[in-house]
Amino acid sequence: MKIIIRLVINAIALWVAATIIPGIELANDWVSVGIVALIFGVINTLIKPIIKLFSLPFILLTFGLFILVINAAMLGLTAYLSDALTVDGFFPAVFGAIVISIISTILEGFIRDDDDKRSK
Repeated sequence: MKIIIRLVINAIALWVAATIIPGIELANDWVSVGIVALIFGVINTLIKPIIKLFSLPFILLTFGLFILVINAAMLGLTAYLSDALTVDGFFPAVFGAIVISIISTILEGFIRDDDDKRSK
């Protein structure tokens, strides 16, 4: 059930980023948005930790700001692998990654509150 919730959160965050940020376009049908969210989730689960491990010196040197570049690269890789998402450059990818991170954090906060209440 958590996987489906994460997929929906990614889909909403990607849709909001595509709506707000010029230079990011996402297909209008929810099936394509779901597929893009699935690709984005798989990339963030499998590839992002490896990239973060190898770029740890840069992350430490920039006090964590290099993570924005990594998040933008993961969004760009998702756009490369999917026909339903287009990102028109580095800065839209960075701003899109920021929006996706904020929306995901907010929505996951609501989900975690429900999980915490159930465990008590």
